Amino acid sequence: QVPPVAPSRRTRAESVGMGKEKAGFLTPKAIGNRIKAKGLQKLRWYCQMCNKQCRDENGFKCHCMSESHQRQMQMFSENSGRYMDEFSVAFEEGMLEIIARKARSQRVQANVLYRDYIADRNHTHMNSTIWETLTDFVMYLGRTGKCEVDETEKGWFVTYIDRDPEKLRRLEERAKRERTELDSEERHERDLLRQAKVARAAVGDDALASAATELRRENPDQKVALAMGSGLVSRGKPKLAVPSCSAFGVGDEEEPSDGHDSAGGASGVGAGAAAGIPRGGKAPAIASLIAEETRRKESAGRKEYWVVPGLVVKVLNKKLKEGKYYKQKGTIEKVIDRYTAHVRIHATGDLIQLDQDELETVIPKEGSRVRIVNGAHRGATAQLLSLNVDEFCVAVKISDGAHAGRVIERVEYEDVCKLDAS
Repeated sequence: QVPPVAPSRRTRAESVGMGKEKAGFLTPKAIGNRIKAKGLQKLRWYCQMCNKQCRDENGFKCHCMSESHQRQMQMFSENSGRYMDEFSVAFEEGMLEIIARKARSQRVQANVLYRDYIADRNHTHMNSTIWETLTDFVMYLGRTGKCEVDETEKGWFVTYIDRDPEKLRRLEERAKRERTELDSEERHERDLLRQAKVARAAVGDDALASAATELRRENPDQKVALAMGSGLVSRGKPKLAVPSCSAFGVGDEEEPSDGHDSAGGASGVGAGAAAGIPRGGKAPAIASLIAEETRRKESAGRKEYWVVPGLVVKVLNKKLKEGKYYKQKGTIEKVIDRYTAHVRIHATGDLIQLDQDELETVIPKEGSRVRIVNGAHRGATAQLLSLNVDEFCVAVKISDGAHAGRVIERVEYEDVCKLDAS
């Protein structure tokens, strides 16, 4: 009989190798390991210097004893401040990116933003930064002016302050344009004063001074006739030999100026003599100067921005919170850089940040208090007297300032806004 041949070492090695090949990529254990590696692990088993996440305490202990970790820790001990600054900058940039995306127009709880940040498995951990807690980091954002922070019973809330270079450039261009307009207005005012001085020199100061004159008639029996319209007395009637003075000229070529009613000889004598405007020619230079000055005041009071605290406004943004605040009314609590406002919504009590292009003025009922937000009387408080729905304008009565009691007609809807009762 031939004795059985014992298997060689090569045969056993080949059999072991075949067994390892069976426990490959698709085994349950391998699949479970990959699933665990995808999700977040415990923070205490994470090494920031090596960017390595361990799944248990034993694995983390083995990693800390490894040569690569010891080498990284030696580098950290030589310049710990530089490494902590790098980790802090990376953590701040990642958090600000999420804050800028989710807390730009409304305040959001800091814990919610932090949970969104750590959802990324490769994020920079806060325990490797200069901030020990999230509260310290939030207070740092508020102290440096990068965000507006607010502490409530529910925790810290954060609102992003937009410092986009493109937006800052637009604001700077807008401010420069306003300064240019002011300079042009000053030059225009100097031109008006110079023209008025030339007009006074041409007609004389005595002619412009208003003085009362005595009515004299050579024949006491002669009847007094007043000319209506053209200033001429009816044919066949005697005419009073009293010189008439009109601000709009004398004779058949009289023309009423804008905003005044021509009442013939009687109004010409009364108005012209009272104003002290010399006779002769078309509308004199002083009348055109007055009209020009009125138009200048109107243009000087009109600005591109109009939002101020205390106004009741309506939201026009359809995209914010999927249209949750569209057509909702709120009160402006704070104004940022002239064009952005914090609005407290009446229905929900939410505080949101909106641009003035996303707001419109609210017109209240008659008798309510309003504020003139644009035009010649910008900033004045008034009482709403009446509404003209067909022409989209209102009539108001100013209740404070130098023009108190004055009634302003035909004020556009966009130039007045309701004031908050509280």
